Amino acid sequence: MPNNIITVQVGQCGNQLGMAFWERLCAEHGISPLGHIAKEDRKGEDCKDVFFNEANCGAKWVPRAVLVDLEPRVLGEICNCELNQYSDLFDVDNVYQGPTGGGAGNNWAKGFNQGAEVVESILQIIETEAEKADNLEGFAICHSILGGTGSGLGSRILQELRDRYGKNLIQTYSTVQLLTCNVQVAPYNIVLSLDSIMDHADMCLLFDNDAFERHCKSVNPMHRLRRDGTNENFSDFSHFREEKLCPN
Repeated sequence: MPNNIITVQVGQCGNQLGMAFWERLCAEHGISPLGHIAKEDRKGEDCKDVFFNEANCGAKWVPRAVLVDLEPRVLGEICNCELNQYSDLFDVDNVYQGPTGGGAGNNWAKGFNQGAEVVESILQIIETEAEKADNLEGFAICHSILGGTGSGLGSRILQELRDRYGKNLIQTYSTVQLLTCNVQVAPYNIVLSLDSIMDHADMCLLFDNDAFERHCKSVNPMHRLRRDGTNENFSDFSHFREEKLCPN
């Protein structure tokens, strides 16, 4: 019986990276944007239930994913059928948006402290998803450790998962960026996040945005960052990173 993995996507970067991951995984397993089996001859289809939950008597495959953010914009884009063809792929009950919609202001402490107020609601969603798993192996957390939500709230969720699922594996996919980052307190956010990761995670895969930027420029010389430090073509970054999340 295959082991099951629940993916927890936290913050803007975590959800954007997670979205690219699910697009790649659907393509590998022959799953349509609606969760239906599109092609029966896709390689690896016998392991779909590692990351997907079978619903409606096999009529649909739903990601074992929990989408979390304190701000509404990215989650709204993911769940908007006019903006995202995969909007119906996810279980809407597994999408959590912060009650105030104000975000964490690029502040680890603010995200961590706000996390104390909302983490129980998030954990209830995760526990419900865990109950659907026949053989839960562990959790994969996708987040950035530069801003406030991915770093602070991500650290809070990681801590609670370790306390409640001590025997399960926890791996983080954590994005960092220093050379071109315009968040003044990013070094503090990174240090505090890494301290939490070292204490509570079994494994961490760090994504260096600066290294990815150099790679994208070597492939496409026209690729460049916006003035706010984000990528003009985020899909270049996302699809390069999701290759590391689900290598052939």
